[in-house]
Amino acid sequence: MARSVIKSPNSPNPIGPYSHAVQINGAQGLIFTSGQVALNAETGEMVQDSIASETKQVMENLEKILHSAGVSFSDVAKSTIFLTNLDDFAEVNEVYGSFFQGDFPARETVQVVRLPRNARVEISMIASL
Repeated sequence: MARSVIKSPNSPNPIGPYSHAVQINGAQGLIFTSGQVALNAETGEMVQDSIASETKQVMENLEKILHSAGVSFSDVAKSTIFLTNLDDFAEVNEVYGSFFQGDFPARETVQVVRLPRNARVEISMIASL
């Protein structure tokens, strides 16, 4: 099994011992992204004006990582959304959905007690090449 690390120069630097994404099995394989929070790469600050703006930043971070791996949202097979409050689900869902065209990936959404940097939303993805 071939494994390579994906580093996105336009995304926020990882805040721990992890990579932006990992590619498995070369050109016929899969891309696994690390969970992303609403960290702005330019300012180094969290975007937390609203759950909608936070989700938008998360999706923009993921888009940059996917692009660095040579894929896009249309290649995403599965997403996982972590929320600190399921009452935010409708707003998160609306922003999340706006980044996809046509068929949506498989997905689960779970409520968690806390996320890094006091984020309210974190999303990870698996994409196919």
